[in-house]
Amino acid sequence: MLNAILDVLVEGVQWRALPGISPPWPTVYTYLSPSVRLRQCNRRKEGTWVRIHDHLRDWVRIAQDRHPQPPEVVIDSQSVKSAAMVHEAVGYDAGKMMIGRKRFITVETLGLVLRVLVTAASVPEWDGGKQVLSRVKAMGTSMKCLTLIWADGGFSGPAFVMWVMDTCRWIVEVVLRPQQTKGFVLLKKRWVVELTFGWLLA
Repeated sequence: MLNAILDVLVEGVQWRALPGISPPWPTVYTYLSPSVRLRQCNRRKEGTWVRIHDHLRDWVRIAQDRHPQPPEVVIDSQSVKSAAMVHEAVGYDAGKMMIGRKRFITVETLGLVLRVLVTAASVPEWDGGKQVLSRVKAMGTSMKCLTLIWADGGFSGPAFVMWVMDTCRWIVEVVLRPQQTKGFVLLKKRWVVELTFGWLLA
């Protein structure tokens, strides 16, 4: 079903031209039709799409000879300008001098997404970081091997570091950009999340 949905949305395949291995096209249509948005909303609330995402991520890790449960996670945030007609959860990021939203993202060491949080751009790193890491912690036993969080300087406050240690029992390792450097710098472990942001913007 998921492959059939991607064939339609990404490849632009016509309903009746779906590959033979796909479910019948009327069945696929019911998953995307505007007339069944309530059903889609229920699937979202039930966590169906999140479970599919998590299973796919685990399979990719296994295919790369990695344990499905990552021992390390990278956290970062990115402020983006909001569309002209968007007014909900919009704020001003003083550091980036930008009005818009901020996405907090956690990825494992291959750059695959664990959990995401979208807030107003005015939300500070430590606040959004707590919320998105709480979502990672809520993943339960699938995160039982996690011990280390890689982060940038925005998450380096002692209050945030202690909160992660006390609440999640994880260690935060801050990787700072070398002083007096210009342009792009490949930072230890943290570079993976930049790859993920690149995928999102592609």
